[in-house]
Amino acid sequence: MLYPELFRQLESVRWDMDRDIPWQSFDASRLTEEQAQTIKMNAITEWAALPATEMFLRDNRHDSDFSAFMSIWFFEEQKHSLVLMEYLKRFSPEHAPTEAELHEVRFDFDPAPPLETLMLHFCGEIRLNHWYRRAAEWHTEPVIKHIYTTLSQDEARHGGAYLRYMRRALEKFGDEARAAFAKVGVLMASARRTAQALHPTNLHVNKALFPNDTVQSRMPDPEWLEHWLDKQIKFDAAWETKVGTRILHNMSLLLDRSFKSVQELNRYRKEVLASLGPNAGYQGA
Repeated sequence: MLYPELFRQLESVRWDMDRDIPWQSFDASRLTEEQAQTIKMNAITEWAALPATEMFLRDNRHDSDFSAFMSIWFFEEQKHSLVLMEYLKRFSPEHAPTEAELHEVRFDFDPAPPLETLMLHFCGEIRLNHWYRRAAEWHTEPVIKHIYTTLSQDEARHGGAYLRYMRRALEKFGDEARAAFAKVGVLMASARRTAQALHPTNLHVNKALFPNDTVQSRMPDPEWLEHWLDKQIKFDAAWETKVGTRILHNMSLLLDRSFKSVQELNRYRKEVLASLGPNAGYQGA
């Protein structure tokens, strides 16, 4: 089981909201209305770890080890939301999200293939790590800069934990896992070719609620994410390239084959699908 080791590893580096956040360094002159609004939106987005955890537990009832790991991931992701709300509560209370705004992003996700979902969230952690690094650079107030840097480091560690479970899945499921991981990797490393931000909170997850079935569509301002990325933190092509490169690097290590481009990963995906054959049980092609 991976859970016991991951618990010890993540607990050894876990930060404390009272001791490790330099609240005393707050500089009111360096926090703008625009910045406070983005902090609110990120706090609500992080709250969506709640329905994501419910999804993971439902779709992984066969895997008690991974389900136990959710206790760590859920705790740390909810703490991300909490520390952002604590910041607003202390320094800009008029921007603190309401309970109703938080609850709006809790809704059912349709069942999905567990292997693809695992890969999707692995890529989501990589992307969020880069988003938060860029946010830390964009913000001018020192406490929130520190918070975003702290959150970005958590997201990187979460990605590493997901990668451990992906390695285990390769041992258990072989080419079925390779096909699932490559399929989602092609999608998530191709952000420069899409009009929308490729992150789990920005993807449709409930057909019955469409089009109001993404986390972002249920935000107080459904358009905020694209504005935040494009106009505020300026997550441009250079940063997108960093995300794609990181995904391809990890896929190269995971699948023991070098991928320099999305096209190479896609060719690999087709090779694996061909090896599975037309009558294989895998339905993720």
